[in-house]
Amino acid sequence: MAPFPLTVPIVISTTVFFVVVLLFVGFYQIHRQRIARRSMLEKVRASTPSGEPFVEGTGAGSSENARRSISDLLSEIGKRVAPEKSEDYSRLRRNLVSAGLRNANAPRVFWGAKCFLGLLLPALYLLFGVPLVRSLNPRLEMVVPLFLALAGFYLPDIWLQNRSEKRKDKIREGLPDALDLLVVCVEAGMGLDSSIRRVAEEMALNNKVLSEELRLYGLEQRAGKARHDALTSLANRIDIEDVHNLTSLLMQTDRFGTSLAQSLRVYSDTFRTKRYMKAEEAAAKLPGKMLFPLILFIFPSLFVAILGPAAIRIYETMIKP
Repeated sequence: MAPFPLTVPIVISTTVFFVVVLLFVGFYQIHRQRIARRSMLEKVRASTPSGEPFVEGTGAGSSENARRSISDLLSEIGKRVAPEKSEDYSRLRRNLVSAGLRNANAPRVFWGAKCFLGLLLPALYLLFGVPLVRSLNPRLEMVVPLFLALAGFYLPDIWLQNRSEKRKDKIREGLPDALDLLVVCVEAGMGLDSSIRRVAEEMALNNKVLSEELRLYGLEQRAGKARHDALTSLANRIDIEDVHNLTSLLMQTDRFGTSLAQSLRVYSDTFRTKRYMKAEEAAAKLPGKMLFPLILFIFPSLFVAILGPAAIRIYETMIKP
C-alpha cells in the first residue's frame, strides 16, 4: 500500500488547524483567569467596608469597551433576524433569565451570535480547510460547510443550556444553607421579607447567584410588588423544583395564616431527607458506572501483573532449549 502523500496544502491546512485550536485554548484560559480574578475582586469588594472604597487596577476599561463593541455588533445582527413576536422569543427570554442574563438586549445578542457563528465557521472552512478535506475525501467537500453552519448556529443554544445548568447547580448547592438560615431568622421573630433580605446578605460571599436572586426578590418587594407575585417571579427565574415547592409553601402559609416557622422547619427536614435519598441513589449507580473503566483499564493491568511472571516462566521452561 502506498504511503499517504504529504502535499503542501495538507501541511498548510494542518498547521492552520492547530494554530486555530491553540488560539482557542489560549483565549479560553485567559477567559477562565479573568473570571477567577473577577470573582476574587467581587469577594474582596463585598468584604471591604463602605467607607473604604476598593480600587481595581487599570486595564479593565479597554476590555469592557471591546466587549461592549462586540455586543453592539451582535445586537445589530440579531435585531434583523430575531423573531420578537413569537413564542420562541418568549421561551428564549425565559431561558436567558434562568441563566442569569437579564439584559433587555440579551435575546438580540443571542440571535446575533447564532447567525454570526453560523456564517463564521463555514467561512473559515472555505478559507483554510478545503484543501485538506479535498485531499482526504472529495465527497465531503460540500457536506462539511453545511455541518459547520448547523454547528455554529446551535453552539449558542448548547452554551446557554450549559450556563443555565451550572447556575441551577450552584443554587441547589446553596439552597440548604439558605433554608437553614431562613428557619433561624423566622424562629428568631423576623418577618418573611426581612428574613429573606437577611439571608441574601449572609449568602453574598458563599453563594452569589442565590444571593442575587433573593436580593432581587427584596427589590421587587420594595418596589410595591405583591408578595405572591414576587415569590412567583422568584420561582420562575430560578426554575428549580425545590424552589417552586418552597415558594408554594410560603404562599400557602401566607394565605392560610399558619405558622411560618413550623412550616419551614418541616420543609427543611423533608428537604434534607430528599437530599439524603438522592445521595443514596447516586451511590447505588456508582457500581454500574465503574464497570466500564474496570474492564477497560484495571483488569488488563491486573492480568499483566498476575499472569506476566507465569508466562515468562513457562516460556523459559518449555520453549527455550
